[in-house]
Amino acid sequence: MSNLNNEEKAMEKRIMVMMRQVLSAVARDTAPPAGMRHPLQESTIQGIRDCLSLISARERELNIDLGEDNQVRPRYVDEPVTSKIVSLDSITKKNN
Repeated sequence: MSNLNNEEKAMEKRIMVMMRQVLSAVARDTAPPAGMRHPLQESTIQGIRDCLSLISARERELNIDLGEDNQVRPRYVDEPVTSKIVSLDSITKKNN
């Protein structure tokens, strides 16, 4: 599939994102309360995991091909910021 143009790759990426979201929603919606048996068979659950892994791998490939940042991860609103912006002026040596 390396002969796809950027427009086709962007469309494929949108398809991958939608498939990941739908499979994740199915997993969430069918998750039983603690202590209850899962309504899906173990083979089905493993199939969903395998599909999500393949989708993620293809999304990474498409991100690289499209030149998009591949290191972005979701953040919670209340998650503390772990990076700090530092001015270059504050780290240069002052010759006094």
